[in-house]
Amino acid sequence: MAAAAVAAEVPAQARGEGEVEAPAIAAEAAAGGELNKKCIFCKIGNKEESVDLLHWDEQFVCFRDIRPGAPHHYLVVPRKHIVNCKSLKKEHVSVVQKMVNIGENVLQQNGIDDLADVRLGFHWPPFCTISHLHLHVLAPASQMRFISRMIYRPNSYWFITVDQLLKKLMSLPDN
Repeated sequence: MAAAAVAAEVPAQARGEGEVEAPAIAAEAAAGGELNKKCIFCKIGNKEESVDLLHWDEQFVCFRDIRPGAPHHYLVVPRKHIVNCKSLKKEHVSVVQKMVNIGENVLQQNGIDDLADVRLGFHWPPFCTISHLHLHVLAPASQMRFISRMIYRPNSYWFITVDQLLKKLMSLPDN
């Protein structure tokens, strides 16, 4: 949804202990996997765009959405190009889990402790404005305005929650 991020002074390292490893990052070749020189999210992940990063590591980046749907609206993005959530396979479950962990850690670093009042999810193709997998992390969900509640409506035709995506991925056949 966002092409860049608004300024924020937040520690870049948002990783917590007990992280989920994401070995499937190497397996996303079937879903993309390389950097796309024209993709704004690939550029942000490769630090080619000036964006205040809330998290950056070898696999993922997190930054503020430029059109926030809630007081705290972050995007967690794989640094390597993965087209969208529809292109994911069963082996990508750990990638999605790692994205969730990063999003929750960034929220907690920014003073959001009530993780029950959070909306986590992905736009479902073809309702994606940026063709690069990105997790929307919105909080507090109870403070989202009407339009944002519609755009990020759980399990609609255009937005899928993390839980629903994980169920879909787990139901896929192995390889």
